[in-house]
Amino acid sequence: MWQLLKRIVLTDIPAEVTPAITDEWLTGHQQFHQEILDVVGRALCIRQIDAGSCNGCELEIHALNNPYYNIEGLGIRFVASPRHADMLLVTGPLTLNMREAVRRAWEATPHPKLVVAAGDCACTGGVFKDSYAVCGPLSELLPVDVTIPGCPPAPIDLLRGILTAIRGNRGALAP
Repeated sequence: MWQLLKRIVLTDIPAEVTPAITDEWLTGHQQFHQEILDVVGRALCIRQIDAGSCNGCELEIHALNNPYYNIEGLGIRFVASPRHADMLLVTGPLTLNMREAVRRAWEATPHPKLVVAAGDCACTGGVFKDSYAVCGPLSELLPVDVTIPGCPPAPIDLLRGILTAIRGNRGALAP
């Protein structure tokens, strides 16, 4: 026990450099926020659903909430109920156990609604596609508006995918 405590005390704290926020990043942030307001007229509400993933995509989605990406400042909120959502963000392959839950969440989401498949597993089934417990990619159950490939996709790719979904359905989401 004492050896472990001694080792902890003598170990240096790793220092990482904080990413620099450039003028381009701030301009892009402001344009992104304004575009959401122009299209939706208020905050974009997203219901995130884990359809059976390894949680790698969820970690990247959680990174969107950190001060660097500041997704709340962009006018994007995560909601607990699909009844309050404008968009479903689904991660993981569509498993047999989650098939009905995902379908019900989609039916509970008010029109107009967007569906975004995040990660290779949601897009194609990923490494789990041949499993006995997987029904296949999300597109076999729901009409998917945008797919975001990656295992897992980076937070900036998630933001780009969300913006692509909004831009593609500009007329449908207008207030």
